[in-house]
Amino acid sequence: MMDCLFCKIVAGEIPSDQVHADDEVIAFRDIAPRAPTHVLVIPRRHIPDAHALTDADGDLLAKLFGVARKVADDAGLSEGYRVVTNVGSDAGQTVFHLHLHLLGGRPMAWPPG
Repeated sequence: MMDCLFCKIVAGEIPSDQVHADDEVIAFRDIAPRAPTHVLVIPRRHIPDAHALTDADGDLLAKLFGVARKVADDAGLSEGYRVVTNVGSDAGQTVFHLHLHLLGGRPMAWPPG
């Protein structure tokens, strides 16, 4: 999608501080971090949100979480981390391209938000 911020990052039109890149998934540091480690893990393919995933996306979903695990390991988040995805504007989604927020490096409170 030409007007999607994350699609522009995937295309290299907008720079990002990438910590992982492969044929299906990229991960980059959030520009407005909410924790010492705040990385966004996204598919290269445009998918609006988690609600748009289908059974055919199972391998991609596993890959997204596998990359999140690798990023967490590389960041030394052995004490734990949080993975969040928002679905829709009522949940706080502002970029309508599926993404996982990987947050860590500090204690997390519950409930969030």
